[in-house]
Amino acid sequence: MELFWTTNSAIILITVTFGLVYAWRVLNWMWLKPKKMEKLLREQGLQGNPYRLLLGDAKDYFVMQKKVQSKPMNLSDDIAPRVAPYIHHAVQTHGKKSFIWFGTKPWVILNEPEQIREVFNKISEFPKVQYKFMKLITRGLVKLEGEKWTKHRRIINPAFHMEKLKIMTPTFLKSCNDLISNWEETLSSNGSSEIDIWPSLQSLTSDVIARSSFGSSYEEGRKVFQLQIEQGELIMKNLMKSLIPLWRFLPTADHRKINENDKQIETTIKNIINKREKAIKAGEATENDLLGLLLESNHKEIKEHGNFKNMGLSLEEVVGECMLFHIAGQETTSDLLVWTMVLLSRHPDWQERARKEVLEIFGNEKPDFDGLNKLKIVSILISSSSNCSLVMFV
Repeated sequence: MELFWTTNSAIILITVTFGLVYAWRVLNWMWLKPKKMEKLLREQGLQGNPYRLLLGDAKDYFVMQKKVQSKPMNLSDDIAPRVAPYIHHAVQTHGKKSFIWFGTKPWVILNEPEQIREVFNKISEFPKVQYKFMKLITRGLVKLEGEKWTKHRRIINPAFHMEKLKIMTPTFLKSCNDLISNWEETLSSNGSSEIDIWPSLQSLTSDVIARSSFGSSYEEGRKVFQLQIEQGELIMKNLMKSLIPLWRFLPTADHRKINENDKQIETTIKNIINKREKAIKAGEATENDLLGLLLESNHKEIKEHGNFKNMGLSLEEVVGECMLFHIAGQETTSDLLVWTMVLLSRHPDWQERARKEVLEIFGNEKPDFDGLNKLKIVSILISSSSNCSLVMFV
């Protein structure tokens, strides 16, 4: 009997101890650590809202974002209140040295060139924040640091060499020609038509990336990209809820769909890669697309250093880089094209100069790589478009 009570007491003691340790960790994560970080930020001269339990400023962030996007956008150079309304609000309220709370983590707003330069110069001291749900949208180089980042960058670089990209020019041209043909079909009898170019340019960039990334497996690539877009929409829909502990483990309809999409994306890309690997082993020529160039570079890395565990990219790592091809290029490029057209419509004199330059270099001929490098005015316009939104925000 005495032994029984001794054993029972030990079990109770261990259970209570584990419970207290877990409760302390939860308290530290939910309150003590954020309040300590807030104190340190304020001591360094930064201002922001006081930390609010668990969600921080996230609710206000998404409410303001939704409110702003529900209204038509005025044609103005003052785009910061539209693009990043809550960050703009924080800067207006607390000054340039400010921070906001996304859940239990503070986001420090940097808008001084010297501060930004310091972060880039000391990148090892500013590790990337790893949100678990972001793995469902993208993986690969953008998520890595240190030696892993160096290895991936070394293997990926050859795929983006200028001579390799030059080979893909006909692929880009085909996608652009298809878009122009679709627009021409919408013209009325008087040769005019009103077109919403935003979805067209989104489709164009997806088409270009699918063709240049997966070549002969282009249709499978498009399906992957469509799933990634749906995945992004679902995750953004549940982004604020994801800050609630254990929320992502609940078997909701959205969570089931997210997991299903993730499996389908991974399976489809693995099938494409496996087919390419078999073709390479059979001695077939490597396709001149990003996947083919990536696999070729990866095989070269393994051959040069031996087939050790840490040499080359694993199948899962190649899948991650393929997922990144689309996410990193699709939205950014389509946004740039739309904004460039908006600026050209507001400055018809530059539009005319650009048109004249294109006709002088190409006439009625198809654009080629060497000719594109001679487009000085067009290059200035695109560079200006990519920089102006950042400058206006700062």
